[in-house]
Amino acid sequence: MSASLSRIILFGHQLGKLKSFYIDHFDFSVVEEIPDQWIVLKAGATELALHKVGMEYEPVNGQPFVAESNTKLVFTITDGIEAFGQRLAGQGIEIGPVRSFPGIPSLFCDGKDPEGNVFQIEQWRG
Repeated sequence: MSASLSRIILFGHQLGKLKSFYIDHFDFSVVEEIPDQWIVLKAGATELALHKVGMEYEPVNGQPFVAESNTKLVFTITDGIEAFGQRLAGQGIEIGPVRSFPGIPSLFCDGKDPEGNVFQIEQWRG
């Protein structure tokens, strides 16, 4: 048997906002969509699906929905990690500094999407 990771599903409250974030900043494209319920984005070899949270997880009293997850999505870019991070920060996206670690041939920076899902941008150094 052989297995591969084909899709990651994020649960969210404002799917349109998440959809725009991943299309606008990562240039993903829509594969499937049921408005306000289910969206699948082509994200390279893997699909990123956005699924409406169940009623029991809906925000209460106008509070913003914030994802509670221990998962980090990692997106690899070919160059320009500093400029990419600055562009995200300039649009109000929470993004950390570019870092490197001894023995790892990559640069990294972490951020959060509009609903608090943690992501990382990775650029391989050649």
